[in-house]
Amino acid sequence: MIKRNWLAFIFAFALPILLAYWWWGGFNRPRIQILQSKPVYYAYIEYYGDFGNLPDVQQKVYTALRAQHIEPGSSVTILYTDPRTTKKHDQHAWVGYAVRTATTVKPPLQTATLPVQSVLRAQVRASMFLAPGMAYQALHDYLQPLGKDIRMPTVEIYTAGKSINQMGTITVDMPYQNR
Repeated sequence: MIKRNWLAFIFAFALPILLAYWWWGGFNRPRIQILQSKPVYYAYIEYYGDFGNLPDVQQKVYTALRAQHIEPGSSVTILYTDPRTTKKHDQHAWVGYAVRTATTVKPPLQTATLPVQSVLRAQVRASMFLAPGMAYQALHDYLQPLGKDIRMPTVEIYTAGKSINQMGTITVDMPYQNR
């Protein structure tokens, strides 16, 4: 009797959860590299507040770009404060999308270019729900044996998959000095 209940539990609950986690890219391993970043021109809104609201801010930027007949590229988020140590109301980010170089936007949007710099990059293909945590954990695991920690600002660029069945890729860049 117990074995039958155990098998039913596995097939009814555990297996679907594992399959969903696999589907969302939860078993993918982030890749860590030290390299020179490329410049990215983007439109953004400056945001102060709980980073839990960043998806809503991202949608606001997307809507503003589409209203101005501008095609948004990959999402770009620059986190200026560390959410592990900063109170929610003091968290600071620029939230936006990559756009074509020299695109002119109207307020409340602004534009900027990410500079070329040496970065420690974590990159992973996974659902937007899992990818940031996986990338930041990989950065932490890489830096910890070196006696270092994640430094802000970090740049998150999420490139969506080409179809509903394909996960996107997140790239998290942290300024890096080999000292």
